[in-house]
Amino acid sequence: MLNNQFSIRLKLARSLAGLSQDELVQKMNGLVSKNAISKYEKGLMMPGSSVLVELSKALEVKTDFFFRNETIELPEVKFRKHSRLKKSEIKKIIAQSTDLLERYLEVESILVLGGKFHNPIKNINCKNIDDAKNAAIKLREYWELGLNPIPNVIEMLEYHEVKVFEFTTSDGFDGLSTWVGDIPLVVLNKSFNVLRKRFTALHELGHVLLNIDRKKIDEKVEEKLCNAFANELLIPSEKLVENIGKHRKSISLNELIDLKEYYGISIAALMYKVRELKIVNESMIKRFWLLRNRDIELKLESEPKYGVYEGKEESDRFNQLIYRAASEEVVSMSKAASLANMKLADFRDEFLTV
Repeated sequence: MLNNQFSIRLKLARSLAGLSQDELVQKMNGLVSKNAISKYEKGLMMPGSSVLVELSKALEVKTDFFFRNETIELPEVKFRKHSRLKKSEIKKIIAQSTDLLERYLEVESILVLGGKFHNPIKNINCKNIDDAKNAAIKLREYWELGLNPIPNVIEMLEYHEVKVFEFTTSDGFDGLSTWVGDIPLVVLNKSFNVLRKRFTALHELGHVLLNIDRKKIDEKVEEKLCNAFANELLIPSEKLVENIGKHRKSISLNELIDLKEYYGISIAALMYKVRELKIVNESMIKRFWLLRNRDIELKLESEPKYGVYEGKEESDRFNQLIYRAASEEVVSMSKAASLANMKLADFRDEFLTV
């Protein structure tokens, strides 16, 4: 095998571009054959310099991408059984996550940052909803969140050494999470609204942090446990009861809208919690879901009628680290642009110094 490093990087670049080998041949106007690309990817043959340049153009990466020293491989990522994603989309999301994590860890290494993640709830055996909620309460305690609303979930996760990435992709992608060595990784759909991002980020956190025996607990039950975990992190049961009472005959939408706007949690998620805590009877719960199914605005929680959560949820720590490295002149502008996966001219236009 001539160059295993190059072969891995080429396959990664092709997945990033969302191209099959045939499509890559077509994009390069037949400059190389499918057989040649197959040999490159198997490490049996290396392209010449002119072909390498054309490969980088076709795949929209710099030539140094193919020779980056640090190569990370994500473990097998499980997508939900009913995911509507095509195989090519799955490969692209995994490739995007791999590429960004490599660049993220490189800039952290340059700045001598990045601590080891500690899972404070790993010893809680999670078998049921109560266990999942207890784990959420313990995590709030350990991370010193108190019982207050979490103003920015993504920022909070990044502060605690969880890597959070966002990619624009199809609606069929909800999110994914995995461990890469000792690094917890959460990937979100950038096109989701703020409330959905908040819930999905914490749901995916549950998949990596909760101590679930997957030999005994099936995927459907695990999803419910992660939902309960996310729900409890967004609004602790204690605070929900404090706000609306322990037992009610009915609850107004106005009350739920107020809680939505304050805690950053959807009306639907609040009603799941109301049911779980048995605050109202089943007939009232059924009335709500019937109303929601008839009223498209309520189903979509249209703004401003059904409340507006003013919070922000964006993953921007990685870019901030690149700006820091560039402003402190720890890296050259060219290197900073490479880390940001941008053209040098575009990075210069975006980078502002005082």
